Order: sequence, then structure tokens, then C-alpha cells
Amino acid sequence: MVKKKKVPERKCIVTNEMRPKKELIRVVRNKEGEVFVDPSGKKNGRGAYLSKDKEVIEQAKQTNVLNRTFNTEVDASLYEDLLQVVEGTYHES
Repeated sequence: MVKKKKVPERKCIVTNEMRPKKELIRVVRNKEGEVFVDPSGKKNGRGAYLSKDKEVIEQAKQTNVLNRTFNTEVDASLYEDLLQVVEGTYHES
């Protein structure tokens, strides 16, 4: 009998639903306090996940959920980066 590989799941901080990691966008705050999008999902730092959905990104922006999660002020340009990830046009700088 072949064992099925377990799919890693994470919780979206806006919708609070568990989803496969591949369906989410990871946002990271590193030790220097920088907050940025992590498309690879492997960078060091405190991570939080958001669903790849425009409405979820807009809701996160309105409720400042990332500010509370990371205990810091998140730059508005981060939300633009998140929207680019959803649209598939994001390129790491």
C-alpha cells in the first residue's frame, strides 16, 4: 500500500481557514524589522500567510491585520506587491 504524502497546510490570517501552503502567499518580517513578500516560502523570519485572493488582500489592508501580526508599521507598497502576486506579475527586487 502506497502512503499518500501529507500536504502542508497553513492558516490565512484574514479568513482563518486552513489551506494548502501552495494556495497562500507568505509575508515575512526578518530580524531587521523589514516586512516583505516571500514567494519562495523559505526565507528566514516570522511568517504570516494570506490567501491568493484580491478581496482578502484588500481586507488585510483595511483592517491592518499585518501591522498587528508583525507588531510593526507595514508599508502600503507591500499590499501592491501582494496584489501583483495574485495577478501573477510580481518580480522580486
